[in-house]
Amino acid sequence: MAKQEIYIERRPTRDYAVRRPGSERASAVERTQTQAIERGREIAPNAAIHVERVRHTSNGRPDEWRNP
Repeated sequence: MAKQEIYIERRPTRDYAVRRPGSERASAVERTQTQAIERGREIAPNAAIHVERVRHTSNGRPDEWRNP
């Protein structure tokens, strides 16, 4: 079985999209990052969740991904 992945991305409207790799449309849209992570886990419980960084930190930049 192929490894499942879910991506949590911040949209320009300041909400968060839950997407599968290569998808054109979001599987879900949530108001907060936490809600989007929870929804991603509901959609695919065994998938690896990747969350877009939305601010600069000592460990990464906004254009990188992190685990929740």
